[in-house]
Amino acid sequence: MRSRIVMSMLGGVILVASTLLGASPAPAAVEHTAEATPSAEPAPPAEPAPPAEFGTDWHDPLTAAPPIGRPATRSCQVTVAEAQFRDFTPYRGTYAPPRGCGDRWSRVVLRLDGKVRGRQFDRLGHLHIGGVEILRTSTPEPSPDGIEWSVEKDVTRYSDTFRRSRDVEMLIGNVVDDTYTGVIDVRATLTFYAADRTTRPAATPDRVLTLTDGTTLTTPRNSERIVAEVYATGSGGGCEEYWYLMVPDSAPYSCKADKGPYREVQIKVDGQLAGIAAPFPTVWTGGWSNPFLWYVIPGPRAFDVKPVEYDLTPFAGLLNDGRPHRVDVSVVGVPEGQAGWSAPVNVLVWQDTKSPRVTGALTAHKEADLANSATYTPGSEHRLDTEGGHGLTVAGYVNTSHGRVTTTVSRTLATTSAHRWTDGESMDGLQASWTDDESVTADGRGPDRTTRTRRAYTMDGTTTLGPDDRLRSVLTLGDRATAVESRGGRRTAWSRLDDTYTGDATYTANVPRDQRHAVAATSERYRLNGSAGCYDRSLVTVQGVLTRDRSDC
Repeated sequence: MRSRIVMSMLGGVILVASTLLGASPAPAAVEHTAEATPSAEPAPPAEPAPPAEFGTDWHDPLTAAPPIGRPATRSCQVTVAEAQFRDFTPYRGTYAPPRGCGDRWSRVVLRLDGKVRGRQFDRLGHLHIGGVEILRTSTPEPSPDGIEWSVEKDVTRYSDTFRRSRDVEMLIGNVVDDTYTGVIDVRATLTFYAADRTTRPAATPDRVLTLTDGTTLTTPRNSERIVAEVYATGSGGGCEEYWYLMVPDSAPYSCKADKGPYREVQIKVDGQLAGIAAPFPTVWTGGWSNPFLWYVIPGPRAFDVKPVEYDLTPFAGLLNDGRPHRVDVSVVGVPEGQAGWSAPVNVLVWQDTKSPRVTGALTAHKEADLANSATYTPGSEHRLDTEGGHGLTVAGYVNTSHGRVTTTVSRTLATTSAHRWTDGESMDGLQASWTDDESVTADGRGPDRTTRTRRAYTMDGTTTLGPDDRLRSVLTLGDRATAVESRGGRRTAWSRLDDTYTGDATYTANVPRDQRHAVAATSERYRLNGSAGCYDRSLVTVQGVLTRDRSDC
């Protein structure tokens, strides 16, 4: 529906439960109940009673994601940015490494604390240290009385960046005027946890690189493993923010793309396709025309945008020749000349410290045809059915000090969707799923090592605008992944993630804020199980009041 664009202006895994990777806000000041209460135990306190409708204030935003695990070692904290964002002027500063915690840390945790009050759209932001993107995030929309929120992220893998003084850039682009009054006030810190005799330093990449001029990569000549990460986000307030709702030119809808909604993030090395991935269908906190869905619980990944990862090790023999190589990232399906996607790239490199030069070659490159079909059916309820997919297998070897290692990377993408809408888009619904299956096998001296990952994303929702201007959005989002590591065909580790959001929100559109008479029930359940343990947390809100915060592990 056209109002959706107006309401939102945002411009690999083995998931180890013991490290608890991900973003999580500060603990909520609500009752945290156990899995079950035996009859002999006192009953838990009564749940808070929600109001009949939204007022001028609500619970601070939070997610059900796990907190970051912290070792019981000495810690040092560094403030990397502290700013108030009123426009699109970036904060610029200087980072210096901490003193007193060494330079080989067991963990490094980024924390972003923010606050805003008044009226403001959701905004997209980033934090760069030494040109390396360590956080891509978005902001919640505030209450008139003001909200506070926080995001935590394990950034240990960027340790190479943190060992030297670096320039800092942070930006959350914002507009403040007589109508949109919310100034976004943030503080970002890094906490370093030292290693000691009982807690070893974390195993991290030896180098973290960025692309020179955004397109050129020169790796150390002894690189034996290379992984690119791309923080790909469709945003900016235009139609690419809702790429999953695009329709071909032949269909009567407000957001159009020549070939419909199929999107795929590709990375190329010297013009040759090196990796493919399905983008995550992020819904920002003004999405689906209904900010009441997101005032307390955001959609999965909205506060901590996870990068797409590509194992480029099969190309290491090519990249290690000492010369610069062109690396390009593009998004399949975006109409030519149309903006709306951001795709900054970090490159993580592991080096062979016992060899000054690692040679090798690409030995296999097999690409399946890209499939993309969209079938439009007109009627009083228009319908667009789409199917798409792609496959890529690449293999290559490197000659290391510990022998020849051959790496094979296979990835298969698939998507299906059914988009329904009425004339004028007063009813707009989507049921869609995306899968991204990846296998990475390293075969060298000893048993081969394989990691298989299956990522699955789902979206099922409908927005309707009734004759009384009551706008209702009902939506379920799913972020799921399973991963299995094996050695010589024997499983050595596994994990299963299921992060599910549900929401049902209604308000009166086209009236002042205090006349909307909004009601909403939202929930999130985040489950993480595997060889390292179990995590299971559920949140429920009604009219902005947190009525349930329960852990079942």
